[in-house]
Amino acid sequence: MWSTLGDWTYCFLIQTHARFQLFSSRALMAHTMQDHQRPLAKAALLSLPPSDKTNKGAVLDTLLSGAFAGAVAKTVIAPLDRTKIIFQVSSQRFSAKEAFRLLYCTYMKDGLISLWRGNSATMVRVIPYAAIQFCSHDQYKRLLGGYFGFQGKALPPFPRFLAGSLAGTTAAMVTYPLDMVRARMAVTAKQMYSNIMHVFMRITQEEGIRTLYRGFCPTILGVIPYSGIAFYTYETLKKIHAERTRRSQPYTYERLAFGACAGLIGQSASYPLDVVRRRMQTAGVMGQHYGSVWVTIKIIMLQEGVVRGLYKGLSMNWIKGPIAVGVSFTTFDIVHDLLRKVNQPGYFPH
Repeated sequence: MWSTLGDWTYCFLIQTHARFQLFSSRALMAHTMQDHQRPLAKAALLSLPPSDKTNKGAVLDTLLSGAFAGAVAKTVIAPLDRTKIIFQVSSQRFSAKEAFRLLYCTYMKDGLISLWRGNSATMVRVIPYAAIQFCSHDQYKRLLGGYFGFQGKALPPFPRFLAGSLAGTTAAMVTYPLDMVRARMAVTAKQMYSNIMHVFMRITQEEGIRTLYRGFCPTILGVIPYSGIAFYTYETLKKIHAERTRRSQPYTYERLAFGACAGLIGQSASYPLDVVRRRMQTAGVMGQHYGSVWVTIKIIMLQEGVVRGLYKGLSMNWIKGPIAVGVSFTTFDIVHDLLRKVNQPGYFPH
């Protein structure tokens, strides 16, 4: 089964990339024919950047790899993610036993597919989020490398952290309303919201369009350390590995381990802000009201305490977080390397 799935995935990526390349080639041919119809000055020809087509291809490869990586990672841990959100937004005490009881009851009541409720909204959000995050991370690394004088080399620690933080912030700013919709679908019954567009329509009509950005501040405050630490840890572990083993690329299981470490450290550091974000996002359907980030933190601490409130569900995150980040980083690297090989002249899949 896994072999068949792997073959299908490989063929899908090759075909998708080929279609993009065909579209780009046709566009380039049409542009070239137009250029021949009107003579250009020699100086203008010399001013054209020779690597423009290569850069566009690299950006396209990064976007496609990031989108695929995000979709695979989030689908793998969707049931655990939904369970974590339900506990985060309620006053019910969290434990591993209660979490698995919730999973079992949901399965018995609504069926297996119900464990992935809200995953369609997750895919709508995570595909552009992951694509933008990974692509912007590459671009920020290039810009910071040029600024700090490390173009084409491994960045020093602070620029490495900064590139990850900026990438996460960029992606979160663009896709935040989709995260809001996903959180609402995860904690409500399917009778309340029928689909993604229904969520958007009801929120804007009943609560106002500003509600789509409720919880935005804690999201950005949480993304900065989380994304920065995750990318920093993963890149640092790969750099140390290359120096000690003399191998330019780690094995797949090593990538998974590096990504798991990155996810564990990053999510643990920013977890309280994740709880605050979920409370603010779902306040409208949970019968609660939170005025600001600080007010939300105080209410949670007074009613539930620090550990049982702000860190509720963290043990579940220690299971799903490393899996998600490990799968995401590993899938991105593998797919990105594959697309680089496809771009090489004379490459034929075996």
